[in-house]
Amino acid sequence: MTRILLFIGTNLAVLLVLSIAAHLLGIDTYLAQHGSTLGGLLVWAALFGFGGSIISLLMSKSMAKMAMRVQVIGQSSDPTEQWLLSVVEHHARNVGVGMPEVGIFDSPQPNAFATGANRNSALVAVSTGLLQRMNRPEIEAVLGHEMTHVANGDMVTLTLLQGVVNTFVLFLARVVGMVLDRGSQSGRGIGSLMTFWVLQFVFGLLATPIVMWFSRWREFRADRGGAKLAGTDKMIAALEDLKRVHEPLPAKQFAAFGIADPGVGGGIKRLFMSHPPLEERIAALRALGTR
Repeated sequence: MTRILLFIGTNLAVLLVLSIAAHLLGIDTYLAQHGSTLGGLLVWAALFGFGGSIISLLMSKSMAKMAMRVQVIGQSSDPTEQWLLSVVEHHARNVGVGMPEVGIFDSPQPNAFATGANRNSALVAVSTGLLQRMNRPEIEAVLGHEMTHVANGDMVTLTLLQGVVNTFVLFLARVVGMVLDRGSQSGRGIGSLMTFWVLQFVFGLLATPIVMWFSRWREFRADRGGAKLAGTDKMIAALEDLKRVHEPLPAKQFAAFGIADPGVGGGIKRLFMSHPPLEERIAALRALGTR
């Protein structure tokens, strides 16, 4: 219920801010002169801006299973799989969420991710490489990190943020496209359409650092959660192990939901990283002290 109210409130807040800004800038008058209405454009931007994000969120579990070829663990006699289920169940009970589905995907690189539209019906998966490389205390910490993402509702919050960004991008791209296409009587000619797609890409690129900032911030928070559930020393050991050898998730669309990402470099490129550098995450945990 809280997430639904947050979703509705976020939509209303975005529409209100855009309405006020459009009125102050005279955009509503311009749109009226060209056969459009501010209200109609705002509803269109919100519908498609949030719609795509919400659909992706609702399909995230099934998409992850298919794209990553996740094998969900059922009633298994395998001792490792039984142990994984028991650890996730223990973490779920401690953070107060329902037991998620637990799965394994085939990848030589150590990694893990969590996804799902509902914190009480999520999916947590680990790679075969993680099971082979890490010891059980480190895996326990990684699972604690992922379960903290689930408990915090990070998948939903990131979707809401992306939806807000998408709404602003669509609205601005459509308005600027209409303004630039002055050669068309209606402001809806081919020039407007082409300009809209170009501006949507440009504005989307410029807005991406906002989403990536939140993604990096939530990783620090998930690390603290993993440290609380399994022990700071275990969480640090897991990150140290990842630092020695790490590659991104095979399915790029789920990179932001993995335990780590090698990143794209320093400088301005840092703005587009979904995860903070592992060195910074380790330093932040060490500042907490080990236990």
